[in-house]
Amino acid sequence: MTSQMLLAGVRCRKHSYDRCFGKRGVGDTGMYSSSVERFGGSEMASHQDSIEATVDVAEENLLHKETPIELVTGFLTDISVMRVESPGLKEGTMYWNTWQLLDSLFPTGGFAHSYGLETAYQGGLVTDCLSVQRFAVNSLQNTAGLLLPFVFAGHKFPITECWLELNKILHAMLTNHVARKASLAQGSALLRTASTVFTEYPELKKMRTSCYAPTATNPHHAPLFGVICGLLGVDATTAQRSYLFMGLRDILSAATRLNLTGPLEAAKLQHQVAGVAETLLSRYANRPLQNSHSTCPLIDAFQGAHDQLFSRMFCS
Repeated sequence: MTSQMLLAGVRCRKHSYDRCFGKRGVGDTGMYSSSVERFGGSEMASHQDSIEATVDVAEENLLHKETPIELVTGFLTDISVMRVESPGLKEGTMYWNTWQLLDSLFPTGGFAHSYGLETAYQGGLVTDCLSVQRFAVNSLQNTAGLLLPFVFAGHKFPITECWLELNKILHAMLTNHVARKASLAQGSALLRTASTVFTEYPELKKMRTSCYAPTATNPHHAPLFGVICGLLGVDATTAQRSYLFMGLRDILSAATRLNLTGPLEAAKLQHQVAGVAETLLSRYANRPLQNSHSTCPLIDAFQGAHDQLFSRMFCS
């Protein structure tokens, strides 16, 4: 038990004593009179003096107790004293890193893309919440079949040489030019942000440097996300689940800005589709690259026609 807790207990006893035996109003004599009759005046005063002396000693010990944290105007001057090495620290930090990757404050440009939803909306194929839900499920299945193998491979081999090979393979597989540009744009933003934020992993800086080579291509999003999760210690299943979550999040965000749904309805749709997304994860997770394939050609057609729109809000 800490000294603060002990001091709080002593003060609580003193407060209870004062309520029973002293510091009461002139007319409030019921409990006080019965207490005097039980204990007597001298015995009651001696008991009160003993409690007050205990409080004084506890406060004196607390004030003179040495602490490793130096305070200046209520703020820590050295936050390093707050880092305590423990067996669960690394695992806890991994969770924080995962949440940061999925946070909207992590600037990777995901909210600039609708995954073909804007084209489907202007074409009259998506008009309400039900059609948004169907579009989101088909888009998630297409993402799971085509991109999760690259997330898994990047997670399994988080080194620059393997990542460059994965990048070339995905660049050849994405025949949809709009989807390819969107993947490159998000991948470039992700690599720039991750290499700036997670400076304790020199492999990220090496990967960013390799992108400046004359024969190199810009980084694609899916394999790079897997590599970053592998470096951060995120397990493979969580990495692939997180990638599906980002896709669903971005589609519903686009639906809200296109006024197809409201914020509350979008949150409800996200909850309803979560079970389907988990089913897709169990079906498509941990697949090798040779099993990568597109499951919904109509989604590719929507994305490919996006740059033909007369007016558009999103990049894809």
